[in-house]
Amino acid sequence: MWNRTEDQITLTLIRHGKTKANKEHRYLGKTDEELSAEGREEIKEYVNMHRYPEVDCVFTSSMKRCKATAAIIYPQIEIREIPEWDEMDFGLFEGKNYQELNGNPSYQEWIDSDGTLPFPGGESREDFLSRCERGMRKMISELPEQTKSIALVVHGGTIMALLSAYCGGEYFDYQVPNGSGFQVNLLKGKTEIRFDGITRI
Repeated sequence: MWNRTEDQITLTLIRHGKTKANKEHRYLGKTDEELSAEGREEIKEYVNMHRYPEVDCVFTSSMKRCKATAAIIYPQIEIREIPEWDEMDFGLFEGKNYQELNGNPSYQEWIDSDGTLPFPGGESREDFLSRCERGMRKMISELPEQTKSIALVVHGGTIMALLSAYCGGEYFDYQVPNGSGFQVNLLKGKTEIRFDGITRI
C-alpha cells in the first residue's frame, strides 16, 4: 500500500483503442464492446512508435475494450481492474450517434445544458465524477509500496473526469482520441490527491 506522507508517481492515462461504435461516432458507455480489428492494429502501431512509457503497474476499467488495449501495450504486466472507471452510462443515448439523435427533444435539452444534465435513463456527470474519484482512492489503496509509474488504460470519459477533478479546468478540455492520452505527476498528501505537470502523449 502506498502510504507515505507525500510522494510523487508518474501517471499515464491512455484511452482504449478504437471500436466499431467509436468509428461510427456512437455513444459507447455500458455496452461491453470489443476492439475492432482496425483498433487493435492502430494500438500495435502506436506501441511500435514507442508512444507509451514503461510502467510498474497497469490499471483498467472492467470493460473488454480497455483490458484488450492494455494487454497489447503491456503484455508482461498483470492488469488490475477498477470497475469504478467503467465508462459513463449514456442511458437512452447508448449506441446512437448525432445523426440518429438529431431532433430528439431530450437530446437537444442535454446539448443545451452543455452536457451537465443527467443522460435520460442513465448517469449524471456529477455521479460519474464521484464514481471515478472513488476509483482513484481505491487504486491508491492497492498500490505496492515501491510503485513509481502507473498506466491507466480507461475510457475517454474516465480521463475527462479524473483530469478535471484533479487538474482543474473544464470536463471537455480533456477530450482525447482513441489510443492517445495524457501524462501527469500524481501527488498524494495527507488529505488530498492532486495532479500536476500535465502533458499529452
